[in-house]
Amino acid sequence: MSIRAATVEETYHLMVEKLSRVVPDAELRYKADLVFEINRLKEERGAIILGHNYMEPALYHTVPDVVGDSLELSRKAAQTDRDPIVFCGVRFMAETAKILNPRRTVLLPAARAGCSLAASITAEDVRELKRQYPGVPVVTYVNCYADVKAETDVCCTSSNAARVVEALGSDCVIFLPDEYLAQNVARETGRQVIFPSKQPKSSDARAAAPANLHYHLIGWRGRCEVHEKFTVDDIVAVRKQFPDVVVLAHPECSAEVVQASDFSGSTTRMIEFVKKTKAPRFLLLTECSMGDNIIAENPDKETVRLCSIRCPHMNEITLEDTLAALKHNRYVIDVPEEIRVRARRALDRMLEIG
Repeated sequence: MSIRAATVEETYHLMVEKLSRVVPDAELRYKADLVFEINRLKEERGAIILGHNYMEPALYHTVPDVVGDSLELSRKAAQTDRDPIVFCGVRFMAETAKILNPRRTVLLPAARAGCSLAASITAEDVRELKRQYPGVPVVTYVNCYADVKAETDVCCTSSNAARVVEALGSDCVIFLPDEYLAQNVARETGRQVIFPSKQPKSSDARAAAPANLHYHLIGWRGRCEVHEKFTVDDIVAVRKQFPDVVVLAHPECSAEVVQASDFSGSTTRMIEFVKKTKAPRFLLLTECSMGDNIIAENPDKETVRLCSIRCPHMNEITLEDTLAALKHNRYVIDVPEEIRVRARRALDRMLEIG
């Protein structure tokens, strides 16, 4: 949550209290000025700042009014009456905020800030799958762009993906675009996942599924460039050194990694798990800034640092750019109305399922 302070010096001391374990003092001194000015200007403009769990600690713990995973931030974006909405995340998240609250100005602080997973699929790819599998409902992970959402029956997040699939009551579901999340959802719901070719040889694409396969997901070969890097060997190596470690993996990790872990869940569920569980130490298989944020919030718990895999897209969002967004109203996110209306239906169904 954002820091409330009357001066830059007070801002700095509050940042030290929270972040001294994970951020060098020189960086805190420099960034205190930025944090103070962002919070002052935010109040002056009546803005709201939404911060994803992958934001760097000096931003995450100082300027957002709301922090969370994509589902929580989607809900808040739909409910807020503040304007503008500054989204400290990546482009598909800012688009989601605009889809849900079209009357508000939505700002993304970085001109770029894409997503390898969102970039793995296009609206035309979805239309082609729908032609191959007519009548099969389409579930799309919220980590995709607005035009893909517009081709979707219902969106989902990593925390509610299995519930969304089961809520459809369909034997066959197209599940896009995350290959690993599809595998994990298939295992959780007792289904099998198939990955059809982009250019099927048979004119009858349903022939790609085995004849005895009645309950299945039709997946897509998209991956998160961060979570695909974690391996079972990583877990084995850490357990050898720390036998009592509790391993937490994001569902965007491979099915083998998830099965070798002790817990798998969305970023918010991982944060809650660490807060509530009395395990001596944790290994987090997710984006490294989230690990720093958890360390800052749980100073009494030990987190094993396996590596430093930073999402290059989330890393585009800085305090400097967040201040510039508020000062200069940049960068404005727009979604064409025809796409927005159709994408909104898929998001509303997701929010109804919860």
